[in-house]
Order: sequence, then structure tokens, then C-alpha cells
Amino acid sequence: MNGKVIGTGPYRATKLWNETIKLFRGGLPLRRHWANFRYYDCSFTGSEAVDYLHDLLRRNYNFGPEVTRYQTLQLLRKFLKAHVIEDIKGRHGTEDFEDNGHLYRFPTLSPLKSFPTKPPLRDFSDLPRLIRWDDYEELPQRENMAPSAVMTSDLWNKRHSVAIGDVNECKLIRRKEITTKQVDHIWKSMTAEHLQRVLGLKSLDGVLNPTHVNGKHIVHNVFSVNKTGIVVLENKAEDMPYWVVSAMKCLANWPNGNGSKQPAYPGFEKDVLKTVADYFQRLKEPLLTFHLYEVFVNILSLLQQPEVATEALQLSSLLLPPPNRRRLQLLLRLMARVCQNPHLPPLNDAIATRTLMVQTFSHCVLGSVDEMDLDELLSTKLVTFMMEHHNTIFQVPAKLRSQVQEHLSHLKRAQIKYAGSDTDFSASPAFCKQIRRVEAEEQRVIGTQTPLQALLEGLIADKELPAKDKKKRLKQFQRSYPDVYNNRLPTEESRAAVLPEKTPRLKPHLMFLKKPFQPFQRSWSFRA
Repeated sequence: MNGKVIGTGPYRATKLWNETIKLFRGGLPLRRHWANFRYYDCSFTGSEAVDYLHDLLRRNYNFGPEVTRYQTLQLLRKFLKAHVIEDIKGRHGTEDFEDNGHLYRFPTLSPLKSFPTKPPLRDFSDLPRLIRWDDYEELPQRENMAPSAVMTSDLWNKRHSVAIGDVNECKLIRRKEITTKQVDHIWKSMTAEHLQRVLGLKSLDGVLNPTHVNGKHIVHNVFSVNKTGIVVLENKAEDMPYWVVSAMKCLANWPNGNGSKQPAYPGFEKDVLKTVADYFQRLKEPLLTFHLYEVFVNILSLLQQPEVATEALQLSSLLLPPPNRRRLQLLLRLMARVCQNPHLPPLNDAIATRTLMVQTFSHCVLGSVDEMDLDELLSTKLVTFMMEHHNTIFQVPAKLRSQVQEHLSHLKRAQIKYAGSDTDFSASPAFCKQIRRVEAEEQRVIGTQTPLQALLEGLIADKELPAKDKKKRLKQFQRSYPDVYNNRLPTEESRAAVLPEKTPRLKPHLMFLKKPFQPFQRSWSFRA
């Protein structure tokens, strides 16, 4: 490796490289060896190094039992070129490591790699903020508007479970129509958020560049699928050639093939495998793409928790371009079927079919833009897991789907804007900052009470409302919103000041007392 870092940076791979070297240097037995009539202390043979490192890698959860002796030999050759080890005469770099009795030793200088410099911390600002409910527009008041869109006082009272009188002005508002681009952004933001949570990271910095996340790809991978869950491409030119698909069907369904009669010559199945392998090995980049390399390398640390690792792979594979996701789905399904097919003849005389399939296609699935020292081992481990769990890896996480749908449904709901409210939804801030719980509670209470306070003031100031009705509605308001009522009218004097003066009503048999008393006088009239 030349040390060049492109994209997000191979942080996880560098960490694994250093950890492997520490375990190898700290555990490999060193002893005195003789060569050419002289002895060399603290040395080891090539075969001893291969034996020890092979066993070490197979027992390490980052690599696993799928590691072959040949892969171990390849890694030791990289160790020699990187001066992790040197031959007994101090040579390295140009020499080739040999699996025999040739003597080697460890250099005195530290062979560990320095970690790449991380880019400045980003807040994922490239991801748009989620569209919120308070991005609204007023419903037009048209004569032919549906009755359900007209907010009458009775309907308002029923919804709020309190009859406090007519509402003079009440507007029904709704979210502006959600565009396809905004839906893509919502899927993009929520998928990245879920991925960060599952990976257990405080940030996706150095792991995933938000500019490489395409919301359209996610939406396509979620909804444009056939009955078996495989992605369907709109542009057929992006699909695999017909002859490759036919070869994969032939091998996956062996000996039935795709319904046509199979050739009779021996070794035909090996030629079919070679045809499929040649196509995938000639792709310009691995199926998991160079941009997502660090994401999938981070998932390797989760493989001991299959459920967590599966969810992480479900989210990560949603980020793939649809053609890549489709190819990966078909390839993993082919690999699983070939390994489970008892009727298929051995595809290699020296290697088991399962090991052959993983070694043939692992490098086509995962790889960095600059070939990393552990690429082959890491891809072997990841591809083995993905092959074993391919049926669930390409399912959309139910939690992500439900939360996105809930958010979209929430945005489409209408809301009510009260007269007198000083809340301006159209001027809502685009960003939020974290505040204390006490401050959040105070803001919630203030935001809720503002329209209620305005409604109470309007009720108090209404001079045209009959005294009896006003008193009744004030009592109803007091029962429903005691805090708002008591803050405005805390004492009996303040309450008496807003209520109309009481006029005593007399009983019917005492009504005559309202007239002043006049003595009885009889008048006489005489005629002349």
C-alpha cells in the first residue's frame, strides 16, 4: 500500500492492520535457528510464521475460519514488503516471502502505520433538515370547498372537548405539497441517522460522506422490487447482459438449468462458473462501491452480534446504486444455492465449493480504491456472512420504513391557527439547538397558553355577549384551563370586575314593593 488516502479514509482497516501486527509480533515463538554453519537468535522460519499466523487469523473474530493458508502467505508477503518482518540478512521489500525453512526476524523499528488525518468534524449539514409540520400554507377559502374543510365553532368545540363559545377567526392550515425531492431527502436523512445508531458511532465523519448518499437510490431500492425482493431496473441497459444471467440461472438450478438441455461434456459446470466469475471480476469497482468501503468495514466488528450486523447491512445496502444492489442480490443468491446444491459436481479438485465461491467473488464485492493490505481477508469475512444471511440482508428495516411513513403522514395532516396567536409558523427556524429540559418545558407551556390567553381576553372583552352566556362560558373555560384562568383572574375581586353586576330578582308577590306607596283616595263628582 502506498499510504494514499482517498474518500473517507481507511480508518478501520488501519486499526485492524496494526492490531494484527501486534498480535503476530507478540505471540510468534522466537528461538535460535542454524543456517550456513552459524546460528541466529530470535528468528523464525517462513513455515513457522505461516502456521502461527494462519491459526491466529482463523481464531480472530475479525477474519474467521474461512481464511486459507494461501491468503495467510499473501499477507506475510505484504508484511515483508511493508517491513513488518525482514529476512535474516535484513533484506525486505524486493524479496518474496517463502513458505519454507528460510529464516526471518522482526526489525527493531515499529512497523505500525499511523492513522490517516481525519477531515474536520462535520455535522452532516449536507443532509437537508427534515421537513416539518409547521412548514404550511393556508387552505384557500372557496365556495365549493368540501364541508369537512370548514372549521365551524361546533366542530372546534367538539375537537377540543370544551364549549367556550364561538371562535371569531379560526384558519385551517396544512403543509405545502410534499415533492418527490423532499421525500428522497427524508429517506436519506433517516437512513443515515439509523445507520449511525446501529454502528454505535457518535458521528459518521470519516465513515460516510453525505455527498455520496443519494436519496433516489434509497427510494428505488425500497419500492422498485419484484415479488422476491430483487431490485427492478428502469433502464434495462444498466442490467447484466443476458448471457451472464443465463449462466447464473444454469449454475444456480443445476442440473435443471434454465429448462434447456445441458451439454454432455465433462467440466461444463466449471466453464459456466468461469464465465460468471470473469464478468464480475472485470467490473470497474466492487459491488459495495469504493465510497462505502469504510461503512462495510465498520460492520465487521458487529458480526458477533448477527441481528445487529444484519440490520447494519440492511441499512448500508440501501445506499447502493440500484444496479449494484441488483447484481449483489443475484450473486449472493447464486453463491448460496451453489454451496447448498448436493447434485452439483465439485467445481475444484483441491478446494471445497464453499471456500471456492467465497474466494472467487469476495474481491468483487468489497475493496478499497487503493488496495489495502487486509482487503482480501476483510472481504472474505464479510462476504461469508452476507452469503449466509442474504435472505434478510436485502429486506428494508421495518423500523425505518414505519418511521418514514409516520413522518410523511404527519406532514400531510392539517392544523388549526388561532386568532390572536403570535405564533408565526411561516418563520420557523431552519435549525434547532439543544436546550435544558426545564427550558423546553417552559417553551412548551408558553406556546400552548398563548392562543388560550388570547381567547380568554376576547371572551372578557366581548360586550355584545349576554351576561348569562358570558358567565357560563367563563366557568367552562375555568374548568378546562384552570391555570390560564387563574393566572388572568387570580382573586375574587378580579373575577368580579369582569363579570356583569348582579341585579336582584324579586319574587312575584313582592313586585308591588318596587312602586312607591300612595294613599287611597276616592273622587266624587256631582251634577248640578
